[in-house]
Parts: sequence; C-alpha cells; structure tokens
Amino acid sequence: MHTRTIEILVGLFLIAGVVAALALAINVSGLTGSNNGSYKVYAHFENIGGLTKKAEVTLAGVQIGTVTQISIDADLLVAKVEMEIFSEVNYLSIDSSVQILTAGLLGGKYIGLSVGAEDEVLVEGSIIEDSQSALVLEELIGKFLFDKVSE
Repeated sequence: MHTRTIEILVGLFLIAGVVAALALAINVSGLTGSNNGSYKVYAHFENIGGLTKKAEVTLAGVQIGTVTQISIDADLLVAKVEMEIFSEVNYLSIDSSVQILTAGLLGGKYIGLSVGAEDEVLVEGSIIEDSQSALVLEELIGKFLFDKVSE
C-alpha cells in the first residue's frame, strides 16, 4: 500500500510539471492573444535592416509595445511597420519619432521611440512621420572602403 501511494504522488508531481511547462511555453511564445488594451500605430522606413515581427517597441529602454506586421507600402515603395502599443502608454505625442536600433553589436533589432513636444497624442491608426531607418553594417563598410579608395 505504501508503494502505491508513492507511485500516485510521483504521477501527480509529473503531471503538475508537464502542465507548468506547457503554461510557461504558451506564455513565453506570445500565443496568449493579449490584444486587449492596445492600439496600433504605423511608421515607414527606407530600410528595416533585419527587424522582425514581435520585436520590441521601447521608450527610454522600457518596452511599450511590439511590432505586429511588416509589409511594403505599394504607394511609397518603402517598408510599413505596424506597432501595437500598450493602452496605458497614452501620452505619445503626434510628433514622436521612431528609429530602428540594435541590441548590442550582433543583437536583434528593435524600435526605439522618442516622444515629441506636441499636446495632441497618437491614437489608433496614427502614422509616425519622423522615422530613421536601420544602420546596415554592410552599407557602412562599403562607404568606408569606397572613401578610402577615392583618396
């Protein structure tokens, strides 16, 4: 009887571990569908330089949203980035600026946002006009090499 009780406890412990691992995996993957409490804004970039969906959108180093979609604007022929901003961040002025930054030397790309000075704020569907494209290492190296050759 004592062995049977231990086997049941081990089985319950194993099931609890599997459930906890699944909950952690779902939470980390972003499949929870937590679209409530956010609004979407857009920005256009000449070059996104490796920016991907689910990249962070930050303000002063603090995450305030995520990149939800990247596409080509057929009219302007530039990249159009859709960002989902948390609803509690309702103070971003319409003259805010965005730039694509790199996390470390070889890290992933994310969007850094700087707040402007206007009183009017961004709302659902707003377009951030002031954007700075990503610095592409290959372009910088090419410019450096061609400048050295032309000397």
